[in-house]
Amino acid sequence: MNEIKYKDTRFNPEQTPFLGLAKQMAKAFGYTADLTIDKTIAQLLRLRVAQKNECAYCVILHAKTSREIGIPEGKVDNISSWWNSELFTPKEKAVLEYCDVLTEGTNKNFQLVHDNLAEHSSEKEIAEIAAIVINMNVWTRLKLAQGETPYFEEN
Repeated sequence: MNEIKYKDTRFNPEQTPFLGLAKQMAKAFGYTADLTIDKTIAQLLRLRVAQKNECAYCVILHAKTSREIGIPEGKVDNISSWWNSELFTPKEKAVLEYCDVLTEGTNKNFQLVHDNLAEHSSEKEIAEIAAIVINMNVWTRLKLAQGETPYFEEN
């Protein structure tokens, strides 16, 4: 069986202290973090940011993690068109819409999207959602910049 491995094709991220800072953020808001928000929602956010930013490393990692924690395969496979699906709950749709708008960073109706999310989430949940999305955007951009590229290692 082929095992996926990764290699840096542009630079080693350990050249600056930024990687250490990113690791601190991941400890606080990454997939192993202890958060109050539902773990499924947090993981859907991570997967969506990875998918939106087309980070191969992050998409593979977070799709695998999503399945491991029990997110139905249909949701994992359909996250790229969540708005056109009945697989996601109204809260998940509000969260994913917020994720998309925050990741893109150019939507002029951010307040409306925030208000929609506030109908389904507490202020603390919204703060955690924002932190998860921001953390994932840092990681996807770091992995893209360093050229973290997947390849098959023959066993």
